[in-house]
Amino acid sequence: MPFLPHTESDVQAMLKAIGANSIGDLFDEIPANLIIKSLANVPETANEMEVVRLMKARASQDETTLNFAGAGAYEHHIPAAIWQIVGRGEFYSAYTPYQAEASQGTLQLIYEYQTMMTRLTGMDISNASMYDGATAVAEAVLMAERSRKKGGAHRVLVPESLHPAYRRTLKAIIDLQGIEIVTLPCPDGRLDMATLEAVQGEFTCLVIPQPNYFGVLEEVDALTDWAQARGALAIAVVNPMSLAMLKEPGNWGARGVDICCGDGQPLGVPMSSGGPYFGFLACKKDIVRNMPGRIVGRTTDLDGRIGYALTLQAREQHIRRAKATSNICTNQGLLVTAATIYMAITGPEGLRRVASASSANLATLRARLEKIPGVRAHFPAQAHFHEAAFELPKPAQTVIESLAGQRILAGVALGRDFAGMENVLLACTTETKNAADIEAFAKALENALA
Repeated sequence: MPFLPHTESDVQAMLKAIGANSIGDLFDEIPANLIIKSLANVPETANEMEVVRLMKARASQDETTLNFAGAGAYEHHIPAAIWQIVGRGEFYSAYTPYQAEASQGTLQLIYEYQTMMTRLTGMDISNASMYDGATAVAEAVLMAERSRKKGGAHRVLVPESLHPAYRRTLKAIIDLQGIEIVTLPCPDGRLDMATLEAVQGEFTCLVIPQPNYFGVLEEVDALTDWAQARGALAIAVVNPMSLAMLKEPGNWGARGVDICCGDGQPLGVPMSSGGPYFGFLACKKDIVRNMPGRIVGRTTDLDGRIGYALTLQAREQHIRRAKATSNICTNQGLLVTAATIYMAITGPEGLRRVASASSANLATLRARLEKIPGVRAHFPAQAHFHEAAFELPKPAQTVIESLAGQRILAGVALGRDFAGMENVLLACTTETKNAADIEAFAKALENALA
């Protein structure tokens, strides 16, 4: 509940002090044609019972019996203990750990999170201040520009297999900074080395998704070595759950990638109708001074007791805005807390089981769907991780709408972002699915296509 401390007399006194007649005068620069006089679909008054009923009706519209959609937001099982702990007052209401003497618990938790993320990614250092996966990619590209010894080339290579929303966010953030985005085609579902060899001119970095938007595994070792051999940085964009099975980015190629980023939503964060989520970013030690956000370190006090403090804030963006490395002023602390507890409870072996079960379910789903007449894998020659694209004999969006009436979220229609893929459905499986779920989905899809 918001806390509104001002009485009407307080408001009038403040308006008088600044010479305004009403609060509306404070917004008089807004053109009259842009001001909405009323909200047609919002009732003027409603009591608590009516509001609760309305919100329940709205929430019921999002209910699904089966969810086979992924594309950056994944339905994993979240142990009940995680959000029970996160909801405790010392976590739930904690804000930001600038006062070390009053924030040892929060600082320790962030330190533990950073440690877990460096072990998961194989990188040297992790920060704890990213908004989401899409903005983390943009921050990684800007960091790469700052990290070039002779200045950035203002040119970044991005494969078409990177999440479309990530590519749009990247363009929105770096476009006004004069950085060119070279989009590389991926007709076979992943970035081909022949496509890279055709690239002319200097570039700052190569973005490498793993797995990519289509669930396909990229040739990460070759891509990393190719970029670094040309004096550019390699940026990994990863699903953290996949790292329980796949090689960590810190060991890609001969030297490992320079920067690793992604979205932490699979680690104990519910889908929540689209957020909030949190991004992560880790890097090699030699470029850490260009990392945005902040890093928590562990030390000892004069009595030898362990203590935690903010170790590195390369530029205080909330104080020296003109010289800031980022627009970050806070972090997704509550979501980071959930991810830390999730990784602690699940453990390395638990993460491997979740990832393995997700991939095994995809193999089962693919085998079953390809028995349906007219359905086939869109990239059959490639290896996948827990989601894949399927060619249908009908437009994918039509099929999705048909199954939605049966409370089944069939997947994502790729035709929205990729020309020529109007009949391609991107479907995902996690450890939450079983054989009966897959069979129910397959039968519903078969009926929709009949």
